[in-house]
Amino acid sequence: MTTEALIAALNLPAATRVDQRVPKKLLLENGAPTAADKRLINEGIEAIQWLAVLKPATCGVPEFRDEVREYLEIAILHVTLREQAKEARLMELLHRAVPYPVLLLVERGHAVSVSLAHKRHALKEAGKAVLDGEPVTVAMQTAGNGIHTAFLQAMDLVRQPRSTLYALYQGWQDTALALQAALLTGAFTLLDSAERAQQRREALHVSIALQSQIANLRGAAARASQMARQVELNLQIRKLESELKQAMGAL
Repeated sequence: MTTEALIAALNLPAATRVDQRVPKKLLLENGAPTAADKRLINEGIEAIQWLAVLKPATCGVPEFRDEVREYLEIAILHVTLREQAKEARLMELLHRAVPYPVLLLVERGHAVSVSLAHKRHALKEAGKAVLDGEPVTVAMQTAGNGIHTAFLQAMDLVRQPRSTLYALYQGWQDTALALQAALLTGAFTLLDSAERAQQRREALHVSIALQSQIANLRGAAARASQMARQVELNLQIRKLESELKQAMGAL
């Protein structure tokens, strides 16, 4: 998977293209609340390219407004990271820095990821937007060819919901979550039910957490010198593996 292939797969109208370099100075001024974050940006980001902006006038999809959020446009950014970059924190900073929802295409070496995060009105600061939940970031370099092909086809703008910009962005996020699920199940499947998609999001959260716990327990079991401790840890692993199997059944 390459960033170029992903950009091409989006099938963006020419009117949406911006193709401008974004100075890191702007991110430092608007998206780095601490000195540590400024250092992460300076040391971790190689380049930021503003690829496109989707507005009703450029893509034909109506804006969205309600009491929780307003989606007047969607920004698409290509971010090139250095090898030592702390990707998760940088993605969060980038999403926070841009006042509109952002589709981030992230490149680090040969690895490519896609990241999305919903925005909502800030409760205590009028006119400001904040993240609505954690960013959904999915790496694509480990997917099989069939999963790659299905994901790229599904990301095509014409295949996404077009009732509002919010529905469009949610469609892209659900497509990324379908990829995340496919990396666990081996099959890429889009869901046509909002309720089923929510169940998948919850099951993914549980599955990823359980995988992390199992990996930690396996490491502890490998280091344990006493047989009784090894048996205890292996019993915990089997219990969590049973829970993981159940969670993955909801993917």
